[in-house]
Amino acid sequence: MFTVLTQPPDDLDDTSRVWIPVRSGTVFTEPGSGLCASPTAPVGDDSPPASFLGVLDGLGVWAVDMDPADEPPLDEGDLEPVPLRKLYGRIPDEHWQIAGRAAQIVEFERTHRYCGRCGSPTTTNASDRARVCSNCGHMAFPRLSPAMIVLVERGPEVLLAWGRQFPGRFYSALAGFVEPGESLEDAVAREVYEEVQITVGDVRYFGSQPWPFPHSLMCGFTCEWQAGEIEIDPEEIVEAGWYTADSLPPCPRGGMSIAGWLIDDWLRRTAAD
Repeated sequence: MFTVLTQPPDDLDDTSRVWIPVRSGTVFTEPGSGLCASPTAPVGDDSPPASFLGVLDGLGVWAVDMDPADEPPLDEGDLEPVPLRKLYGRIPDEHWQIAGRAAQIVEFERTHRYCGRCGSPTTTNASDRARVCSNCGHMAFPRLSPAMIVLVERGPEVLLAWGRQFPGRFYSALAGFVEPGESLEDAVAREVYEEVQITVGDVRYFGSQPWPFPHSLMCGFTCEWQAGEIEIDPEEIVEAGWYTADSLPPCPRGGMSIAGWLIDDWLRRTAAD
């Protein structure tokens, strides 16, 4: 079990630690893709900055910032570099979520070394996950970008779209970032209309997922088609259409993303009807 903390507890056993070295979205793991556990950081003599994340099964967990500009400080074969996306399924889900947290905290610490208000150096806050300006006292917290993802339903059909971000023919639910001043439900209606020119209603919350690519919180919804015919935004969408359970195009199923969870949930409900 993982407990999120910002500072190591006084009674923490330091005879071993879990280390998650991160460089540009790549996580260094033990050969075979297990998280690295050792008393000291496996990063050579010049230890890079490390951030405490919490406690996993009694062991402290530290994210280690591996500077992309530096030569790899690891001997070949010591640790295996694995892109965060490809790490999914190779380690337990809880460990993958912790690795995603490590990647986000490393990015935050790296990009907030100076104050965004006055440009002075910042320091790590002792009690919060934050950076504090040494001059004006401005406090910055890790960036989190809320985004909505929605499965639009119309009778026995759902709307799936092939977005331009997918290099191959691959369809998914519609998604987009929440704008300042709007609710999640408002974002659902706006994004659906902007991308496919249809109006929706009966917006229902499904669940959420931290999405560390690089720092989003995906908020999942289902909703009902109300009016309009599909007219895609060609800058965002290659193709979109209505699909039944027995005519689905290539799309996520289960796995690492909330898009797959939404589709699987709809298939279960469709089979039960």
